Order: sequence, then structure tokens, then C-alpha cells
Amino acid sequence: MNNRAHFVGRPVAIASIFLASIVLVACEQSKQATAASAPRSALAATTREVFVVFEGPWAFATDPKDANSVLAVAPKTKIHSDLYVAATNDSTLAAGIYDLSVPTHGPATSAALDSSFAQVKADAKSLQHAIDDKSSRYVVRLPKPEAYLAAKRFLSRVGASYPPDASTERNYATFVSFRYNVSGLNGFSLAGTPDAGSFNPLLLQVDTPTIRFAIEPSQPDDLTDRCHTHSRNAFRDTVKFLGLTLYVDFPNDPAGCHNTDPQGPPSTKVEAGEPALERAVAFLEGDLIDVRIASTDGADLHGYLRLLAGRRFGSSVAHLLAALYFFHAADGSCKAPILFLTTTP
Repeated sequence: MNNRAHFVGRPVAIASIFLASIVLVACEQSKQATAASAPRSALAATTREVFVVFEGPWAFATDPKDANSVLAVAPKTKIHSDLYVAATNDSTLAAGIYDLSVPTHGPATSAALDSSFAQVKADAKSLQHAIDDKSSRYVVRLPKPEAYLAAKRFLSRVGASYPPDASTERNYATFVSFRYNVSGLNGFSLAGTPDAGSFNPLLLQVDTPTIRFAIEPSQPDDLTDRCHTHSRNAFRDTVKFLGLTLYVDFPNDPAGCHNTDPQGPPSTKVEAGEPALERAVAFLEGDLIDVRIASTDGADLHGYLRLLAGRRFGSSVAHLLAALYFFHAADGSCKAPILFLTTTP
């Protein structure tokens, strides 16, 4: 009897050992899968998207001295304020050449540019001349990004003849964002050599994932100007600075804007027109069709307000008109396309 009991117990023991082995193997495989996924999760957790945004009359080209870098170039003009860089902290920059350092990031994009970016060919010598034009330009060198994104668009036409053909019409990018996936928000810094004076390296504090390089209009828009005169002036200055023959036009502007476009000699002289106050009232009433263009230096805002305060209208009406000026005006940013340059020998 004892031998039979021993014989029956042996299969039970073997089965128990077999089941235990299966459980151990399953647990080990689960541990390996968890260990393999951990590095990927850790990597994803430490990668952050940061956007470097350029606002104003910029053009971009591959750095002729470093194929892994991009040059952002822009003219320094009277119709624009000085360039400034802004993250959580900010700084105004004089004309000069600057380098933006970016922490460890992903590979540069090899994708074709989106059609919303105005792409033109530029002579390599002309580009180098613009880069070397001290006191009259800004240059920012930075790594090629993982993506170029349109941060803002506006409907326009661009071409080598004036006015540009309707076939070139599209919502071109007017602000451009460079996207980087970085290892962390620390390590962004700006160094450089201004054409006059000195510049202490700036450690950029990036609490939110955006760094801006902005060149803004030096004066507010003329509220009666429906011709985007500032943007036409800015584009003219940019292409002249780069040695390009290009023109911009805005299809929704009145046809009369071509007569006074600063990009070329006007075909017809425009009369001085009504005083600013009467033109402002007409504008707000919707009576203006072909409005007079503002001067190339921009609108005299204080002059408008003095007129509003001192004319035959009651003070309450004058205050109302002044308020309407501020709330009716455009956002003041340049509406001309930013250019992407391909250099030719």
C-alpha cells in the first residue's frame, strides 16, 4: 500500500514542478518587456518641443560656412524698431551677428518646404554682401530645426514683375517657427558680436516653450491706410538688401494702391486729400474707396490725436474717435512674406 501511494504522488509532484516553471518563465518575460519599455518612456518624458519664432522682414538661407546651420538675416531700417529676443527674459539687440545655442535635439528636417513659404533663388555673392553689411543688418545663426512651421499667414502675391501675377497668390507665411525636440529647457543661450559696442552672452530662461526674434514696426499703422503701405515698404527694403528683384502685392487692397506703391514709381500723383481727421471719419463711415497712402515713415499718431481733440467735434466725440482708432487699427505686424533663399553661384 505504501508503494502504491508513493507511485500515485509522483505525477502530482511532476505536474506541480512543471506549472511552477511556466509561471517563472512568464514572470521573467514580463520583467524583460517592462525593462525594454522603460528607456523609451524615460526618453519621451525628457523630450520637450520648443519653438523659435521669427517675426518681421526676415529671410533664411543655409549657412555657407556650415551646412548644419541656418542664417536668419534682416535689414535694419528706420521703419522698424530694433530687433529683440524674448523668452521668459528678453533683450534688445543691436545690428550684428548672433548665435543661438540649442540643447541636444533631434535630427534636422529633410522634408520639402511647405508651399506657404515664399522660396526664391539668390546670388551667393549678394547674400554674402548682405551678411557683411555692418550696421545695416541683423544675422542670427542657429541649428537647422526638425521642422519649419508657418506661425502666421497672410494672403499676398509675390513675383519678379509688377504687379505680381495672380497665379502666385497664396497665404504666405509672415511669421516662421523653427521646431526643436530638446532634452530639456535649460541650455538655450545667445552669444554674438554687435557691429558697435559689446554683447554679454545671454542665458535664455525658457519657462514656456517659445523664443521670439521680433522686428516690429517703429510706428503704428495709419488707420486710413488700406494699402498695407508698411508691408510694401518693408518688403522693398528686404529684397533691395538681398539684391533681389521681387515685388509683393495684396489682392484684397483697393486697385488705387498700385498708383502709390513705394515698390515702384507711381503712375499717377495722388493729391494730398482731406485732412487726417476728415479721412478718419470717412474711413470709419466706410466712405473711402481709394484712400491716400501714409508716408513711408508711418503714421503720425500724436498728430491724429491732437486733431481729434482740437477740431469742431465735441470732446465726447473726439474721445470716441480716438478710442475707435486704437480698436479699429490692424495688429501692426508685417504682412509681407518671409523669404527662404536657395543660393546660386
